[in-house]
Amino acid sequence: MLNNLTKIPLIRVMRRETRRIADSWVLIFSTMVAPVVAFLIIIWLFSDGVVRDLPVAVVDMDHTALSSRVTRMVDATPVCKVLFRLNSADEAQKMMDEGKIDAIVILPNDLERKIVNSDTPAVAVYINNTNVVKGGALKSGLYTTLSTISAGVKVQVAIKKGQTPAQAIEKARPVKVNVHLLFNPFGNYSYFLVLGLLPLLAVVFIFLGSVYALGMEFKEGTASELIKLADQKIGVALAGKMLPYTFLFFMDMMIMNIFLLKTLGTPLHGSLITILFSEFLLIISYQLLAVLFLKLTANLRLSLSLGSAYTMMALTFSGLTFPSMAMPLMAKLFSLIFPYTFWLQIFISQTLRGEPLSEVLYPFLAFIPFILGGLLAFPGIKRKLSHPKYWFRE
Repeated sequence: MLNNLTKIPLIRVMRRETRRIADSWVLIFSTMVAPVVAFLIIIWLFSDGVVRDLPVAVVDMDHTALSSRVTRMVDATPVCKVLFRLNSADEAQKMMDEGKIDAIVILPNDLERKIVNSDTPAVAVYINNTNVVKGGALKSGLYTTLSTISAGVKVQVAIKKGQTPAQAIEKARPVKVNVHLLFNPFGNYSYFLVLGLLPLLAVVFIFLGSVYALGMEFKEGTASELIKLADQKIGVALAGKMLPYTFLFFMDMMIMNIFLLKTLGTPLHGSLITILFSEFLLIISYQLLAVLFLKLTANLRLSLSLGSAYTMMALTFSGLTFPSMAMPLMAKLFSLIFPYTFWLQIFISQTLRGEPLSEVLYPFLAFIPFILGGLLAFPGIKRKLSHPKYWFRE
């Protein structure tokens, strides 16, 4: 039975590739070791999930019980950590210029007096918004804290003037805002950055690993052996060549899913089967794109260099870090050349949003052009694999 199987061209090519993987530390590392290590590093870097304890300086010019209370409440805000209590705004500005703090809160010298007299003091807040993530977190945290303090003081003053607590609260907060945060209510960056970075790393290893595996046939001059084992059928040669890697990369994606769904607690409101099928299509798409790149260049080093840039740009244009709806038209069109863009839409749809399958039909169909592009490259890659002038290139 085993002898009969070895006569099948596809099985022969797969057995040959399995031996090549086992004999190559580079292939073992890039397909089994490096992806898992990269996943663990990213998870460790973002293990807190939310931004906390960003350095803040408070310039207290009032030196009253109220200003001390405000300082303590700012320090108690999860996103802030008051590292410096200063008397000079110029000193605080110098610290911000030196990068020692990310925000300055200036409490004026008439803070308590104005509040007692039912006046409105001006509390100045300066935020370093060079990093928009940190800047946004600080703005939200400080605004919420100072608004809470302001409302609390207004309530106390109103009660002292004879109003009931209920009347004082209604006066301090005449408009009630009922806010519902959808899909990521805790502002957890693990649901945001890690959700995008882990699959991006997987994509990098899938694409570059596939380029390296096939490109070594050019570099080592073994392409004719590959074609011969497949009985001169390029589809059989490439299928047998890539299928062992498809299996290994799919195992990497399974490990990624465990990290995202179990370790980090990313919610799964949709279909796991849909996610798994999308990951399979993602792997096939990038493997066939690797074939297309090598068909165009017939050069391992050049394909690896171009592939590195191509895969890393996917995160930028995926709509995760900057919303697609706000992108210029050219950027929106550019985002369509990455399979990662469409896979991310499916993953977010089925994890955070729990949308019906009809909502992910378009992203699934979007994989077809990438698969067809790789399949159409088969005749060209066969000519180059079969021609000695393309062998032994760096």
